Amino acid sequence: MNFNNIEELKMFGFIGFKKMSELFEDSLIIPKIKGVYFVLNLDSKPLEFLEIGTGGYFKGKNPNISVDELKSNWIDNTIAVYIGKAGKDGSDATLQSRLRQYIKFGQGGNIGHYGGRLIWQLKNSKNLVVCWKELPTEDPRTVETNLIKQFVSIFSNRPFANLAD
Repeated sequence: MNFNNIEELKMFGFIGFKKMSELFEDSLIIPKIKGVYFVLNLDSKPLEFLEIGTGGYFKGKNPNISVDELKSNWIDNTIAVYIGKAGKDGSDATLQSRLRQYIKFGQGGNIGHYGGRLIWQLKNSKNLVVCWKELPTEDPRTVETNLIKQFVSIFSNRPFANLAD
């Protein structure tokens, strides 16, 4: 996988491809099953970072980092800005529950979805696209870890908003 092409993601079983703005309106279209997901930047407009993003302050923690740090995290030549997971053995989390938390956090909610928070400091965050892959029999953590490792092998860094492996 080269993390640059929607058609390639579809070949790997990813579906959805909904803009954040669409998911703000209706997140019930996301399946209630464990899986992995991508947040993609398909916007051809010039990239703009916000000093103060739209993310909530979970447990009083400021989710924002400096624009210089944002710029140093940015990875050119890829559409993938975040790779996430939902669910694991012994967990009730699903793609729907996890992405709903993520979306509410991005709308300023005091929600415990601190991972991937940097996307909310992108001016075009409402235009970012989310796709997901259902994993009824696989461990999402393993799949997410392998996707991030593949990404790092190509770009020598994690996706923009993945702050940990």
